[in-house]
Amino acid sequence: MRTDLTHLEEKIAHLTRAVDDLSDIVTRQDTEIARLTHRVAMLMEREAGRELDAGGSIPLADQKPPHW
Repeated sequence: MRTDLTHLEEKIAHLTRAVDDLSDIVTRQDTEIARLTHRVAMLMEREAGRELDAGGSIPLADQKPPHW
């Protein structure tokens, strides 16, 4: 009986560590995704400004494709 309890406690400890490790990874990924999303938005704004400065009336990203 004692061996079963020890085995279960070890499994719980390993699972707890795995969950903690995965939680840390998800937190880092969330931070990275937020940072990258912000950078993409800045780059899109910058490119839209360049297209507008180049004489385009509507930024290319906002134009409908010719087949529409």
